[in-house]
Amino acid sequence: MRFPSLLLTCSLAALVAADGDDEFKNYNITNRPFPKGFRFGVATAAYQIEGAWNVDGKGPEVWDDFFHEKPSRSSDGTNGDVATDSYHLYKDDIRCMTEVGVDYSRFSIAWSRILPDGTADKINQKGVDYYINVFKELKAKGIRSFVTMYHWDIPSALQKQGGWLNPKVVDWFEAYAELCYKLFGEYVDSWVTINEPKQICHAGYGAGVFAPGVVSPGVGEYVCARHVLLAHAKAWRLWDEKYRPVFKTQNTIVVDSDWYEPKTYSKEDAEAAEIKRQFVYGMYMNPIIKGDWPEIMTKYVGELSRQQGFNQSRLPPFSEEEKKLIKGTYDYIALNHYTTYMVKARGTKSRSPPVSWEEDAQVDVYQKSTWKTAAIDWFKIVPWGFGKLLRWIKHTYGDVEIVISENGVSDTDRSGTLRDQHRIDYIKSYMSHMLDAIHDGGVNVVSYTLWSIIDNFEWTQGFNGKLGIYFVNQSDPSLPRIAKDSSKYYANVIKTKCLLDSCVEN
Repeated sequence: MRFPSLLLTCSLAALVAADGDDEFKNYNITNRPFPKGFRFGVATAAYQIEGAWNVDGKGPEVWDDFFHEKPSRSSDGTNGDVATDSYHLYKDDIRCMTEVGVDYSRFSIAWSRILPDGTADKINQKGVDYYINVFKELKAKGIRSFVTMYHWDIPSALQKQGGWLNPKVVDWFEAYAELCYKLFGEYVDSWVTINEPKQICHAGYGAGVFAPGVVSPGVGEYVCARHVLLAHAKAWRLWDEKYRPVFKTQNTIVVDSDWYEPKTYSKEDAEAAEIKRQFVYGMYMNPIIKGDWPEIMTKYVGELSRQQGFNQSRLPPFSEEEKKLIKGTYDYIALNHYTTYMVKARGTKSRSPPVSWEEDAQVDVYQKSTWKTAAIDWFKIVPWGFGKLLRWIKHTYGDVEIVISENGVSDTDRSGTLRDQHRIDYIKSYMSHMLDAIHDGGVNVVSYTLWSIIDNFEWTQGFNGKLGIYFVNQSDPSLPRIAKDSSKYYANVIKTKCLLDSCVEN
């Protein structure tokens, strides 16, 4: 079905009814319970918690280089050299998870901790042992392992060869993934190949605001995206053909997306919002589910590339063989979601806009000043956007099983307050809209993962961004983990399967 036809269907028009603020003005938290069998987890990432950046044979990776070269890249001048020292204190983290009663822990493996130079020519056994110890401790506490192989931390040795811009990275990643399958397959309950390709490519190889800091808007970021998708596909196919029959577990990729709401009910704004969704979420999920870039992306980037004097489209095409390789490489949809944007159509489109992925969509995006802000300007708290995104995913990609692989809220309170009612309110309201999508929209969400179990190093926010349900006292050398009120609220939700004090029966 061609793109314009999709936009004009009545069902989609109802789905994206503009201005959710008005739509949910008198919204009440649902008193309906979570479905039977629904699972709850928490999430972390290696660079943000492990520390021990050069301990026991670990090699450097791009985030080490990014902050060591220019400490001001984090808002407080800190880095992840120590982070929360989970390399030594992982049992404390797991104790917190046990107190909350989570079903699973989502965490990542640091590529350069087990392969210091990124290749299987040199395996660091101490790094391998660390992860095996984590797996065994989780299992002993009855917590399942939901493991990400790549959470933005390509080894420095591979980045020196071009990183995600080098076509060889597809085979580098496949070899790394196979080693992970061999070493850890018996312990892992579900795999993620790669986390948030949008952040890897557009922030890391487009705008350059994330490691490795490559500035190549509208060119390098598309090359990166192509290689990430191919690397994921090869790693997934390898798992599916060789290791799934042995371990009987699942594998997927995590794609993040905000919700994009049309400014008005007009056809033009509705189309603009859908275009933006395709440039953000569809860019990665369309190839994985349907086998190719979204048609509108191919059209827009191709036309603009010609206008800008390029000999060919800046969006590199997939061969027919590559399309077959990528299509269908998921067992479920894993979604990270945090915030919402408004979208409006441009009255007059530039004949030659700046070269970048953001400009290629040719729409205007903004957030309302009336929306509450978390720890950073872009992080607006808009619960209703979560439910709309979930309904849109079902409408666009079918009745696919969905795992919420990240959701949570940040603040900037470094004083160590444990009274985090704002976080309870966020969790409650976002999960309520998720439950509405499940009960009313028939969306097949099967689990929810809260980011994060502990306050950790929040990338370029340093330790200024707090997202944990446990406070970590950075001024105390022992880095104690202390429960916030939100940990107790989340524990009660897990126990009662209800967001309120009581729920109606199914």
